[in-house]
Amino acid sequence: MEEQTKNMKAVYTIVERGQGKSIWVRVGVGFTNQDGSLNLRLDAIPVNGKLQVREWEPYDRRPEATDTQARPRPKPREATPDALA
Repeated sequence: MEEQTKNMKAVYTIVERGQGKSIWVRVGVGFTNQDGSLNLRLDAIPVNGKLQVREWEPYDRRPEATDTQARPRPKPREATPDALA
């Protein structure tokens, strides 16, 4: 697995949220070819047209992923007759 991830890159788009805040959204993966060029496989196309290619880092190795605990999902609300009108 380590040999495979050596040639992999993570592809992100950066979404600006105003007031200097932004979030990075992983939209695909890249592979380095023998000649140094990249092949990108995108799962989503950014609406801002900008891509950021970084070294591969598995999701579970991100700092925020190791500090947080899984939160339970909220229970769905029951439909009431008033809500259907």
